Amino acid sequence: MRLTFSYFRRHDPVLWIRVFGTGLCALTTFMIRPFLIFYISDKLGGTVLMPLLVVGLQPLAGIMLSFWGGGLADRYGRKPVMLVSLVIQALSMLGFIFADTLWMLILISVLGGMGMPMFLPAANAQISDIVPEEKRAEAFALIHGAVNVGGALGPLLGLAVYLLNQSVIFVICSASYVLFALLIWWKVPETRTEEILQPDKPAAHSTRLPYREHRLLYLLTLFALPVGLLYSQVETTLPLHLKTNFSNASSIFAGLMTINSIVVILLMVWLPKKTENKSPQSMILISYVLFAIVSLGYGFAASFLVLVVTELIFTVGEIIGIIHLQKYVSIAAPAGMRGRYNSIFGLYMQIPKILGPICFGLIFEYFGGGMMFSLVAGLLVLCGVAIYQLIRNAQNQKVALMQKELQTDTAV
Repeated sequence: MRLTFSYFRRHDPVLWIRVFGTGLCALTTFMIRPFLIFYISDKLGGTVLMPLLVVGLQPLAGIMLSFWGGGLADRYGRKPVMLVSLVIQALSMLGFIFADTLWMLILISVLGGMGMPMFLPAANAQISDIVPEEKRAEAFALIHGAVNVGGALGPLLGLAVYLLNQSVIFVICSASYVLFALLIWWKVPETRTEEILQPDKPAAHSTRLPYREHRLLYLLTLFALPVGLLYSQVETTLPLHLKTNFSNASSIFAGLMTINSIVVILLMVWLPKKTENKSPQSMILISYVLFAIVSLGYGFAASFLVLVVTELIFTVGEIIGIIHLQKYVSIAAPAGMRGRYNSIFGLYMQIPKILGPICFGLIFEYFGGGMMFSLVAGLLVLCGVAIYQLIRNAQNQKVALMQKELQTDTAV
């Protein structure tokens, strides 16, 4: 018990509020996610294409907002942006209860799609503000673990509630966002200070991030796209690929997702602490190699046992890769641009959600899942090497600059 309290005191209370709120909202969101398509289809009279269009507009709205949403957190503060985004998402959930036409559902979906891209850059910038660099991997791992707790428990709870009353599940989800917003309003201070904003630097107020000045950010995002692509294929084409090889594909897919969530929960603290002080480029490269192995495993697995081993490898790669990518972006971001950096970098997950199912879905249809996942694996290896070189060069340049400044100070 004493050890438990000591661990809680290791981090700022603001982080624990973020972990609790993230887990709560993830739980209620995953309660809805498996049934949202069916719910919208029933609202529109049983059509299949229109519900996919309605849900597909959410990531599109997120991409459009990502180009300027993070700047709001840098200019107006983390707390107000987080509050507004949570209120937007709460209203969106309630809107699904009352919307009964295609255009109303599209409007509600787009509104919900705007909320999360506003919240995450502000919330992740806040973590960078309050958590020391040496503890950030662990902090992001705790948040990621909270999402997986929701992912493990949400669908089962959602099934029970959905069968009783479809509308209640949206009310519960909306209430979770409101509760999280109240906690932030009551207990979380504004962490963006004037020192962080750097008012003496015009660039701190600009919403633009020119490529020449922020080349590292854009290349990091570009080389991270294959990771988002793998995730998008897991959510879309993997169930269809499993169906071609296994008679009980839906049960196998659900089992793999449960294994992933449980193992993430078990390793979410231990593994990041073990890798906290390792070089980021090495950890990220290792994760890319693991992701490539996973992609090949999904593409050519002939037994459930192979899929289970593949999922375990995926979980380790996920914990190492996602956490260290997020940590490195938090370090690379100038203090007054953390919101915008997190906003732009978040596109590595958003863009593949739209383009991945279309482009790689065609490859899947004409050449099969093995070819499709092999191409994803190849992209992961190439971009893993590229991102390793990119970060290593950036680290070397940083060390050289510090040595030069030290020599200048010594000469003076």
